[in-house]
Amino acid sequence: MMNRRDFIAGSMTLTMLGSPLFSARAEMLKKKNLVVVLLRGGMDGLTAVPPLDHELSSYRPDIFIDDSLRLNADFGLNPQLKHFHSAWKEGKASIVHATNIPYTMRSHFEGQDLMESGGRTPFAESTGWLGRGIHASELDGLAISLPMPLLLRSPKSVDNFYPTRMDAPSPDMMKFVSQTYPSGSLLESTMQRVMARPVSMMSSNSSRDAKDLARTASRLLAKEDGPRVAVFDLDGFDTHASQGNGNGEHSDKLAEFDEILGRLQKGLGEAFDDTLVVTLTEFGRKIEQNGGNGTEHGYGTAVLLAGGLLKSAQIYSDWPGLKPKHRYEKQDLMATLDARSIYCSAMAKCFETDFEKLRREAFWNEPLEDLQDQLFRS
Repeated sequence: MMNRRDFIAGSMTLTMLGSPLFSARAEMLKKKNLVVVLLRGGMDGLTAVPPLDHELSSYRPDIFIDDSLRLNADFGLNPQLKHFHSAWKEGKASIVHATNIPYTMRSHFEGQDLMESGGRTPFAESTGWLGRGIHASELDGLAISLPMPLLLRSPKSVDNFYPTRMDAPSPDMMKFVSQTYPSGSLLESTMQRVMARPVSMMSSNSSRDAKDLARTASRLLAKEDGPRVAVFDLDGFDTHASQGNGNGEHSDKLAEFDEILGRLQKGLGEAFDDTLVVTLTEFGRKIEQNGGNGTEHGYGTAVLLAGGLLKSAQIYSDWPGLKPKHRYEKQDLMATLDARSIYCSAMAKCFETDFEKLRREAFWNEPLEDLQDQLFRS
């Protein structure tokens, strides 16, 4: 049994999928990497990217970010997002604000299921939007993970591999298998796939440290024959008390994301120009601070994007404002854009797949907006 705290405070993990070795279509495409960073607990978009006006400070007198890094005349950036800010100045970071998945009930269990499944009804789907998108794009392949996260589960069973320090099957073992089991058997084909894997995938990294995981991801993503999808899973954004400002608990979690981004950009080198990093969370936080100098579960938030596939440094938003009459239920930042439009557009760009096909097969023909021209370079 898993309790609420375990659900939102699991250890950090990394999953990678999509080696060209296991997809004929992938071999024909220029390699583009998609990195999804799950921010579990409800990332506060108003702490990550605060509007530069006095209105928010009046609602958050004890947790307002008063030392934000300036992005434009209207918005600042949390001071812990230093690598993100550097990427912004290079034209390789963007923000979609006042957005989220279409979920408003404020339950971690339900929200985290829906942010991974991409659906509208909690616990109704056994596959994830990224897994379905990979399958629709004919890029099914190796997954380095145990167990497979819901986000990556697809209609087709992918090759799931958890690296250990054990050696690959010996020639004698392969000979035994071929003599004992019929040609084309599941065991024989499985061992053949293991033998075909790159050497880089045959060793483990048991670390759960953000820097180590990002270093591992960048090394593999930079390889032409390496994975093209990485999923980081971070927790700890559920700050009901002592949330803090630019140096508080919520900002510390943003710094963890920022460290991953910085390591990815450094490790990928030129491959960062063909990479897209995008965040995913279950909901935002309420606009007004609570009695414990924290925030309660809300609705609208911000999606952070980085990488050389972006069109420019921009804040893309139909900003609703913070006045009570413009809020969701008079308490939350309103989400004016379905975040699934961002994710569908990101897959279309990285997987070179028709947006409408992905909309139909990964998101059940939901009325999503194609944002490729607005967000990504041609």
